Amino acid sequence: MTEIWRKGLVLVLLTVCILGCANAATDQGDASALGVMFCGLNSPQQLTGWTANNGDPCGQSWKGVTCSDQRVTEIKLSNLALSGSVGYSLQSLTSLKELDLSNNNLAGDIPYDIPQNLQRLNLAFNQFTGSVPYSINQMHSLQYLNLAHNQLQNQLSDMFGPLSSLSTLDLSFNSLTGDLPESFKNLTSMNSMYLQNNQLTGTIDVLANLPLDTLYVSNNHFTGWIPDQLKSINLQKDGNSWSLGPAPPPPPGTPPATRNNRNHKSGSNSSPSDGDSSGGPGGGSKSGIGGGVIAGIVISILIVGALVAFFLVKRRSRRTSSDIEKLDNQPFAPLPSNEVQEMKSIQSASSVDTKTFDTPASINLRPPPVDRHKSFDEEDFSKKPFVVKKAVAAPKNVASYSIADLQMATGSFSVENLLGEGSFGRFYRAQFDDGKVLAVKKINSSVLPSELSDDFIEVVSNISELHHTNITKLVGYCSEHGQHLLVYEFHKNGSLHEFLHLSDEYSKPLIWNSRVKIALGTARALEYLQEGCSPSIVHKNIKSENILLDAELNPHLSDSGLATFIPNADQVLNHDDVTMSGYGAPEVTMSGQYSLKSDVYSFGVVMLELLTGRKPFDSTRPRLEQSLVRWATPQLHDIDALSKMVDPALEGLYPVKSLSRFADVVALCVQCIVDYSRQCKTQIVIGFIVSSRLICLELVCTLKISGGEYNLKDSGLIHAFEPVLFLLFLFEFRSCVRDFSLPEFCTNNFKVIFHDDYHNT
Repeated sequence: MTEIWRKGLVLVLLTVCILGCANAATDQGDASALGVMFCGLNSPQQLTGWTANNGDPCGQSWKGVTCSDQRVTEIKLSNLALSGSVGYSLQSLTSLKELDLSNNNLAGDIPYDIPQNLQRLNLAFNQFTGSVPYSINQMHSLQYLNLAHNQLQNQLSDMFGPLSSLSTLDLSFNSLTGDLPESFKNLTSMNSMYLQNNQLTGTIDVLANLPLDTLYVSNNHFTGWIPDQLKSINLQKDGNSWSLGPAPPPPPGTPPATRNNRNHKSGSNSSPSDGDSSGGPGGGSKSGIGGGVIAGIVISILIVGALVAFFLVKRRSRRTSSDIEKLDNQPFAPLPSNEVQEMKSIQSASSVDTKTFDTPASINLRPPPVDRHKSFDEEDFSKKPFVVKKAVAAPKNVASYSIADLQMATGSFSVENLLGEGSFGRFYRAQFDDGKVLAVKKINSSVLPSELSDDFIEVVSNISELHHTNITKLVGYCSEHGQHLLVYEFHKNGSLHEFLHLSDEYSKPLIWNSRVKIALGTARALEYLQEGCSPSIVHKNIKSENILLDAELNPHLSDSGLATFIPNADQVLNHDDVTMSGYGAPEVTMSGQYSLKSDVYSFGVVMLELLTGRKPFDSTRPRLEQSLVRWATPQLHDIDALSKMVDPALEGLYPVKSLSRFADVVALCVQCIVDYSRQCKTQIVIGFIVSSRLICLELVCTLKISGGEYNLKDSGLIHAFEPVLFLLFLFEFRSCVRDFSLPEFCTNNFKVIFHDDYHNT
């Protein structure tokens, strides 16, 4: 009997193993990456078979996914009306050879973490913005790259050197600017290049020796001459400012570049048209003789020109000396008008040079593209007055980092170091060689384009002036290659959002005192922005994701000042649906206008999160409970209902009186949810104060007016002034007591809140 039982057990185990192997048809890392991608695409129904968790793309034949040996090798999801983003785990797909997401509605920046082993990448006909990611230079096997018909901007970085296998490049119908990068000349396998309908400038000389068969450069701002080597291929060039007449001869000793030479270099065969372009049989020999003759003529012309210039200069110097002697006898004689104009031009040009060399080296700004065929002359100055913009000095209290340093510290901005993403960009963990750990925020190019580098330095300068214990400290910045990055101090406990909504079985819930501590610290930060800064700063983006916690669970408000100092930040914030986020005040939802009061509303929503442990908007809950504010507000003044809505993770461990006061402040912050023309909150607060705290309030104000020092603990008022009542004074009563500086008084006395007497009540 025992033997039979053992055989049966072995059979069961074998069956389990076989089923387990059958279920593991996809590499776990690949399955996880596609799950993240599915969530980033907003879980569309058209992706049949896809799931966010516990999926098997290869075994379950997910739509558009091709596998080989349990690894995902192709993802083809074109023309499916997909929206959202592609997630942050693509780099895990190390066997992926082709990614085709063309003809969809994908938006935002093209992700940096594109798999490095890709051979074909097609993101055409979407709504991608920002720059072409620099990480493309790591895709050494790339053969086909199509980013056409998007909204890409900025100058192409010099990153194409390693892409020697690339044969087709399509960047057409974007808004790319600047000159063509020098690394284009390393594209030795390039056959077809499409650059039409951009704003590219400069010449196309860098393309002369590529083995191109097709080149479209129409409707740009190119100048100069079209190289002879490109005239025999399929070339579309209209809509540019090409130079007329014959091209200047090459420098002496330069070998003539022919179509044959280019094809020989790339290993391809010559075509009949190539032979014609060199003048038929024996053309190479004739070109060599012609080049020597031309070189002799050029040298002769240069010698004659130098002699003529020498005599003209000597003659001019004699005349100038005599003019100076005459002017010595007429010390204040006016200059002729034409010479005045000439001197103005010289002075203006000189001021430009001086400003350029005086720019601090630590700013690391890249100069804008310069049209080589124009100069500062009288005509330019007469048409448009020249104004030298005062350079913004780099702030001295923050460090300047290079993009190379930040790439090394973040692992090339790898998904493993991704901390999160907000309205203005992504956050990465950066560990430097000296062991220091910081947080790097990459500003989306759609928020701050590369041509606004001066504005970025001004943003850095302004944010660096914000100094408060509860505001995340800016320690550095980077402005290179059209990229703008901010470097902040790092807080190991992550965000309040993670603590409340992403906890697992190993994490400990926040106790009540910690929640009050976080609310108070955030209140101090907000009070500093509204009362301690002149003019007041509207944060505009207060949410639990932007409240970072250090090792002692002290809160630090991040993104402070970004929405105020970055141009057009309101459009960025309004683009992220404030209604669905749950943090936006009603007036912001209706008009898009932010104010100090809308910040107070958002803070009230954060307090509701601390109170209930719920998300501000949760689509997984019943319809009437999806909006936290709408669900919770009617219950805030019902003590029985209030006890039921408290976060279950607290397990009833909280002071009942403190809970009630906490709810009172929440109600005042988020009041009038329907009436978005909200009246002055101080009027409501006065009524509330008069009903229960009038004597205490008068005493505090009297003490502050008299300038005397008074200890609340000694006065016996410590139990009357619970922590949330300080918050109430801080936000709701400040305009009524502005002459008394009550917010400052309360802030200076916050320490009495945490006296042991309070915690023992």
